[in-house]
Amino acid sequence: MKFLNFLKPKPEQPIIDSYGQQACGVSQEQIQSLMEWLFASLMAAGYEGKSHLVWYDSDNPDTTLEQTVKKVMKQDEPIFLYRCGGRVSSPPTGYYWRMMDEHPSMRIYQLELTDGE
Repeated sequence: MKFLNFLKPKPEQPIIDSYGQQACGVSQEQIQSLMEWLFASLMAAGYEGKSHLVWYDSDNPDTTLEQTVKKVMKQDEPIFLYRCGGRVSSPPTGYYWRMMDEHPSMRIYQLELTDGE
C-alpha cells in the first residue's frame, strides 16, 4: 500500500480535510482564522501533503468522528483536533492528543504516538 502512495502526485501545498465543522458551533470567522493558521504552520514546517482536522464537541459528541480518526490514521498523515467543548475525544490506543500551545485559543491538538510505542 505504501508503494502505491508513492506513485500519487504530491500537492505543491498542504491540503486540509475537515470533519465535523458544521456541528461544532464555532463562527465562520474563527474557522477561517484557524484554517489559515494551520495552513501557514504546515507550510512553515515544509509539509506539502494532506492533513486532517477534526472539530470535536464533547458536549455533543459524534461517534463517527472517532471512527474517522482511526480511518485516517492508516494514511500516515497529520491529524489535528479542534476542541469545541470542554474535553478532547479519547485518542486511539497508543496515541495522545498534544496541545499545540502555539495557537492562542489553546484548543487545537495534534495526534501523536505515545513514547515507547
